[in-house]
Amino acid sequence: MANKGLLDRLRLPEFTGISDLDDPNNIHIIRNIIKRKPFLKKTYESFYQDMLGRCITVPPAGDFIEMGSGAGFIKKVAPHIITSDVLPYDGVDLVFSALDIPLKDSSVSAFLMIDVLHHVKDSVRFFEEMQRCLKTGGKIVMIEPANTPWSTFIYTRFHHEPFEPGGEWGFDEGGPLTGANMAIPWIIFFRDMNLFASKFPQLKVCSIQIHTPFRYLLSGGLSLRQLLPSSFYLGIRLIEWLLSPFNPYIGMFMTIELEKIN
Repeated sequence: MANKGLLDRLRLPEFTGISDLDDPNNIHIIRNIIKRKPFLKKTYESFYQDMLGRCITVPPAGDFIEMGSGAGFIKKVAPHIITSDVLPYDGVDLVFSALDIPLKDSSVSAFLMIDVLHHVKDSVRFFEEMQRCLKTGGKIVMIEPANTPWSTFIYTRFHHEPFEPGGEWGFDEGGPLTGANMAIPWIIFFRDMNLFASKFPQLKVCSIQIHTPFRYLLSGGLSLRQLLPSSFYLGIRLIEWLLSPFNPYIGMFMTIELEKIN
């Protein structure tokens, strides 16, 4: 109850007016929140730069697809990216289900996404579709919730989405945003890593990097007030860099980089 009271006090006024998270008309509210929160916007920019930097070696002739683009602004960083979502958000290039991607075989150089996998109801089908569409040498780069002592404390006490490390690779209930298990990326790439390797031998795990223990939290995310002045952003980045050896214990996110091989 104490946590709920604290969250209610920190809730952004405009976010309290959202009654259905799966309503695509929310997009303008969410975009305005990002626009007026420099701390959050800079955090997303750093995520985009991280993902794009991992794609400099991919085949150049294919498409670059961002999955679950939502209210994001990756096109302002990289205009060549094709944005997509399962909901018909204003300004998104393509609307389709991640379980039935309407793209040709071997036509995609990279799939990029932030906080998408843990909303997908059938992860096996999701990876099958991306594997089909990827060119050899193409990559899947995703930023997802990590499972560390610090992140688990935050996600299980201060976040509305379930965090269930004992779960499976998918779930049945909920809509595109209301349905979720934030632990699914950890389940697949840590708990069940050997199973993933056996199911998808063509998707090589290049790296998994745990990071960002404080910035997103202090930004307030999409629903809460920013907890520090924007001028503190570079200082917090410095603190995170100094504490990076402890990221396996305090990181809240992880970047997962996969490459399609023969």
